Order: sequence, then C-alpha cells, then structure tokens
Amino acid sequence: MIYLLRHGEITGASTKRFIGQTDVGLSRAGLAQAGFWQDYFLKIHIGRVFTSPLSRAVRTAKIVSGLEMNQITVKDELKEIDLGQWDGKTFKQIKEKYPDQWTKRGNDLTGYRPPLGESFSDLYERIIPVFHGISSENPGNILIVAHAGVNRMILCSLLNKDLKDLFTIPQKYGCLNMIGNEKNKLQVQEVNLVPGEL
Repeated sequence: MIYLLRHGEITGASTKRFIGQTDVGLSRAGLAQAGFWQDYFLKIHIGRVFTSPLSRAVRTAKIVSGLEMNQITVKDELKEIDLGQWDGKTFKQIKEKYPDQWTKRGNDLTGYRPPLGESFSDLYERIIPVFHGISSENPGNILIVAHAGVNRMILCSLLNKDLKDLFTIPQKYGCLNMIGNEKNKLQVQEVNLVPGEL
C-alpha cells in the first residue's frame, strides 16, 4: 500500500494566501493531526518513508513515522508547486496588484504560470515520473508526505481526471490517501481521509 499523506495544518492557515514553496511550520492543530497518524501507523509496518524537503512535510513525516531524518528519504521533486512572485501573498494582494494575471490564471488554471513560477502542468510533469519511480522500486508499504498540489497531481493521474478538475479532489490538511500497489498495478482506494475518520 502507498500511503499518500498531506502535511498537517500550517501556521496562519486561516488567511487565504498562496503557499507554494514558502517554508512555513505546522500549527498546533497540524501537530495534533500528525500525532493522530503516528498512532494509526503504529499498527502498520512501513518499509520506506519519502517526504518533500519543506519543513511542514518533514515535521509531519518525522512525527508520523517516528523515524530520524537519516531514515527518511527527502525528494526535492515532492515540493509543492512553485508560485514564483505570488508565493506567500494573500489572494487579496494578488487580485489588487496583478488583476490581469489573476484573470489569466482563472481562464487557464492548468497552463498559467505566475511570474517566475510553475503551472500545474509543469508540476504534473515534475511529480508523476518521481511518483512512479517510488512506487515501482519500493514493494511493501510506503509513506509519502507531500502537499495538496502534489497529491492532486498523483490522484488526477491515477483516477484519469483532467488536470482542470484538480480542485474537485479534496485534500484537507493532514488527510490520508491510500493507493493499492499490487504487482505494480496502482489503484486509488481512499481519498482525503482526515484524522478521526478511521
């Protein structure tokens, strides 16, 4: 089984802003979410753990797995989408400062690149080969801790969804997705399980 986990809630989560590769930590709620999954995974043998290098994912991976960093594989490719000059700014700031760009993004969600950033199509091309490499090279149970955008790319691919429908796949903070990996045949079994639902 591949356990694909979104990191826990971040500090300042109540403010609607673009958080791509800006490095922010976990909130108290995020730490509690990671703690819930730590208890859950005590009953499951995890062979390998992979994480994005961003601290919110690393901290989640360490708490959930109970492992030290030298036992966790960090993959740069699992970073969240690079939002360039938009990263860290609120939705309100972007709408006011870059109204034309905001409209362009709304008209082309998958292909639009913020200045100096990536599009969702770029993110897809970055993530999917790495995910398939991880899944094909690691039999047994593995844990991948990543981000909403990253997880949605993987799930879109496996569910044969068009990228333009990526936001129809819910990915709450601290949610778990379960992907069967029998004989390299990948099958999504659960999506967006949140602490308390198991």
